[in-house]
Amino acid sequence: MVSENKKKLVQELVNQIKSSPIIGIVNMEALPAQQLQNMRATLRKSGVKIQMARKKLLQLAFEQSGKENIQELKDKIKGMPALIFTESNPFTLYATLQKNKSEAPAKEGQIAPKDVIVKAGATNFAPGPIISELAAVGIKTKVEGGKLAIINDAVVAKEGDVISANLAESLKRLDIKPMEVGLDLVAVWEDGLVYNAKQLHVDEAEYTANFTQAASWAFNLAVEAAYPTADTTEVLLQKAFREAKAVGVEQSILTEETRDEILAKAEAQAHSVKTEAKIE
Repeated sequence: MVSENKKKLVQELVNQIKSSPIIGIVNMEALPAQQLQNMRATLRKSGVKIQMARKKLLQLAFEQSGKENIQELKDKIKGMPALIFTESNPFTLYATLQKNKSEAPAKEGQIAPKDVIVKAGATNFAPGPIISELAAVGIKTKVEGGKLAIINDAVVAKEGDVISANLAESLKRLDIKPMEVGLDLVAVWEDGLVYNAKQLHVDEAEYTANFTQAASWAFNLAVEAAYPTADTTEVLLQKAFREAKAVGVEQSILTEETRDEILAKAEAQAHSVKTEAKIE
């Protein structure tokens, strides 16, 4: 039996699902309560609403909403779930949640969200038992100036690996915080399509660089193909003028534009003939 309070919550979820153009599922597992409150307040200013509910109630709400393909989100529910409602597009939503995440130390049993890399360089540690402790997790060291130095960059955990107790302690001592604390966006629904988090991850700097390079290639191709556009017309006219002038000079066609170069060319040729003939 579903209690009246739960029925009311399901109906509220159904109404929100029906009225919202963008619906996301987040995993709040391991998110401290205080940080959740702070994030809720911050996201509310961006027009993002968070609604927590048990997995079963979320599934009921999806089923009762009748929204196209919304039930695909049922299979995406994991951890400690909540729904996110917004009018922003999925990519903006993902970027907003990522910006509100913070670094945190790794704990035993957690899953590495990405490759954990310990960079080569000096440390503040004096030689001692820590040498073997670091070696045990794949970090090679040497002594420089009475302090330990890490010899090479070391990948101590791959994305998806379980963090061991020894590794968690070593990373803590090195002040490396590989974990991200925040709302973990799992999937987003928009217009009947469901996007997972990896599809929404866009490296803005790389995207901008690629777009700029593509625009440059397109511009150069249009110029080479003599294809007139608002951006290429001026360059094409300048190119055509230079090429026509070069032909005119080569063929000694006298115009106001070619006169000086033709006369300079004739003078140079005359000087060359004079030099060859050894005329004083």
